[in-house]
Amino acid sequence: MNTFQKGKFLFSGTSTTESLELLTKALDASISGIILTDNNQPDNPIVYCNVAFEKMTGYDRNEIIGHNCRFLQADDRNQKERDILKKAIHEGTECTVDIRNYKKDGDLFWNELYMAPVKNSSGEVTHFIGVQNDITLRKKAEQDLRQQKAFMEKKVEERTLALRDSEAFLTSIIETVREGLLVLDPDFTVLSANNHFIKTFKVTTEETVGRELYALGNNQWDIPKLRELLVKILPTNNPVVDFEVEHDFPHIGRKLMLLNAYRIELEGSYKDQILLAIEDITDRKEIERRKDDFLSIASHELKTPLTTIKGYMQVLQKNVPQNAPEKFNTTLEKISQYIDRLNNLISELLDVSRIQTGNIELHEASIDFDKMVSEVIEGIQASAHNHRIVLKGQTGETVLADESHIIQVLNNLLSNAIKYGPDSELVEVHISNVSEYVKVSVKDFGVGMNAEDKKRVFERFFRGTEVQKRFPGMGIGLYVCDQIIKNHKGTLWVESEKGQGSTFSFTLPKNGKGANNG
Repeated sequence: MNTFQKGKFLFSGTSTTESLELLTKALDASISGIILTDNNQPDNPIVYCNVAFEKMTGYDRNEIIGHNCRFLQADDRNQKERDILKKAIHEGTECTVDIRNYKKDGDLFWNELYMAPVKNSSGEVTHFIGVQNDITLRKKAEQDLRQQKAFMEKKVEERTLALRDSEAFLTSIIETVREGLLVLDPDFTVLSANNHFIKTFKVTTEETVGRELYALGNNQWDIPKLRELLVKILPTNNPVVDFEVEHDFPHIGRKLMLLNAYRIELEGSYKDQILLAIEDITDRKEIERRKDDFLSIASHELKTPLTTIKGYMQVLQKNVPQNAPEKFNTTLEKISQYIDRLNNLISELLDVSRIQTGNIELHEASIDFDKMVSEVIEGIQASAHNHRIVLKGQTGETVLADESHIIQVLNNLLSNAIKYGPDSELVEVHISNVSEYVKVSVKDFGVGMNAEDKKRVFERFFRGTEVQKRFPGMGIGLYVCDQIIKNHKGTLWVESEKGQGSTFSFTLPKNGKGANNG
């Protein structure tokens, strides 16, 4: 740690820049995951991670930078090791813990974390470095050794019972699940088919069981993408999840199917069998397509008359009689506000339509980022008479981005902070530099949200149950914001607890979406 504390990065015969490059290469060559957090910024965000950390967690660098390390614990927040880490950060000391973390795909892994402070020449803690090793296998071995002797007889008994009941249990599942289910042998011969498959694809049990899958229905099931799933993907021993296959069957027409396939890893007569689940999503996709078409058409059709109405309203406001009563002026102002609100709603619907069809476009240009944020806050503050918006931090950066879209995101996050915090008076905005990104956080002190709503808050048309009762809206604003930030190669996330307010944060690459983000 002395190297970091004293700032001595120079190697013999090299410049500071060369030394930093060599140090970065050395860190990236390490098999241990290494991160660096900035203790001078709120919430101690990650400002550096090496390649091993990305591989260990499954997250890409642009999904890591700007987050606090606790995002790796997902909802598993009650570990005593978290208190040890929190105490070490507060006291500026080092510590080592074994902690449960979760990869991007949700898989649990045990992490041996060594964390230590990095101090400047004045002895002040400026950063923390974390060195991490995946010790999942070690933990599993320790657990197996502890349990092996005590549970050996019980496991033998359970295995015997499981093998005895496997056939009846599997048959019960196949017949009750509301999707087509097939059990195949290693040569893809159908061993059993449930009634839902028989009814959906209009075949008989005699035509199905005992035949090769591809030969079903006079070779109607000889589908190239199905072969790809079974021959190329499934043998990797990974389950196949939500694999879309579209096929035009001669007798029942076009079908869009969602396939899930798993190898059955039981011993005895079930060894090396394949469970194939086939969900017919043709009607569901058609309904979604019609809904998107309706949104697009309705939004476009409403836009033209609304523009005309707004024009007439502006004419009326410019030609108000001098002796007009105050109620007349107030009424015009309210009508104008509702027209603007309706115009914004239609614009959001159009954005949803463009996103669904892949037609959303970015027009990147250089932006004075701090000035843009300040101007957006001033605009919102002018109409938010019951709230005070406080801006903290600065970046001093010129960012390459689509200014109108980023303004749209900021407007939405600030409006939501005011809307969902009606009883609070304060909204905090913090901007900062995190590596090659700028970061924005909007914190309110409002109603907050529970864990389930937090997982779905960026879904299209999603609104929490309690939010629906108290606040109007369609649940599309945050979805559009999330898509805009993703198109800029940044990330948008939320931290919230029910009754404790919410903090929405996003990162934005300084050099635009085409930049090499490591």
